Amino acid sequence: MQGNLMSRRNFVGAAAATAATVAAFSLAGCGSNGSSDAKSDAKEDKAETKALSGTITAVGSTALQPLCEAAAEQFMEKNSGVQITVQGGGSGQGITQITQGAVQIGNSDVFAEAKVKDTADLEKIADNKVCIVGMGPIVNKDVTVDDLTIDQLKSIFTGEVTNWKEVGGADAAITVINRASGSGTRATFEAAVLGDAKVPDTFKPQEQDSSGTAAKMVASTPGAISYLAFSYYDDTVKALKVGGVEPKEANVEDNSWTIWAYEHMYTAADPDEATKAFIEYMMSDDVQGELVEAQGYIPVSGMKVEKDASGKVTKK
Repeated sequence: MQGNLMSRRNFVGAAAATAATVAAFSLAGCGSNGSSDAKSDAKEDKAETKALSGTITAVGSTALQPLCEAAAEQFMEKNSGVQITVQGGGSGQGITQITQGAVQIGNSDVFAEAKVKDTADLEKIADNKVCIVGMGPIVNKDVTVDDLTIDQLKSIFTGEVTNWKEVGGADAAITVINRASGSGTRATFEAAVLGDAKVPDTFKPQEQDSSGTAAKMVASTPGAISYLAFSYYDDTVKALKVGGVEPKEANVEDNSWTIWAYEHMYTAADPDEATKAFIEYMMSDDVQGELVEAQGYIPVSGMKVEKDASGKVTKK
């Protein structure tokens, strides 16, 4: 009986072990199938996810053009299916073309409110403030003046002062080089410097369509003066102080330097997928944390003040 009892116990134990082994293999089999199914689903999901594609044309502000071009190159490296073309033409052109639906992005140094004639057009577009740009007067490197007050600048750009000796410089004629009338850089400069002062019809300085051309003209013309975004400053021209304040980003941030503007990238109110993704990229750390400052602009997050469409500046 004892032997029989032991045999039964051994049999029961062996049977249990066999059942456990079978169960283990069964579970392993189930687990393997589950993993295989999950991988299969993932592959299907991946196959169903389409790569970003599309064509984007950005037109307008030449002050914003260098940053927009640099960001577009980076974005296209990450998204080979998207083609971005960046063109100048001035802020007025950018606003006009985006409200007409002719382009995907209208770049502007000024609020659209300052450019549109029909306020209903404002409902068609969305404003994206991607950075801040400082702007200021620049002169030919031979000009001996280093600092001008706002009033002196106003006198020069209204034609009242025509010789550098009248503002502390050498006896030499002043050649004023303006941007074209649709320029946001011009609008920003005139709002900060001229205010409500009217330019006489008899004063007709030469005009240039782009910031790059204006810079070249100043560099090559004795006695010349114009204005540029900080992003265009280089050693071919001399940047002036205004009222003793240096044209530096830190002075823009607290409005010590008053000649500055938001850089707007206007899109349709409901932009296409590629355009939306590009605007999101403009606000990403890749651009805001690195490219903006490297290109001579100021991140919106760095500003201690803010400006509304009427030009009113308030502390944040």
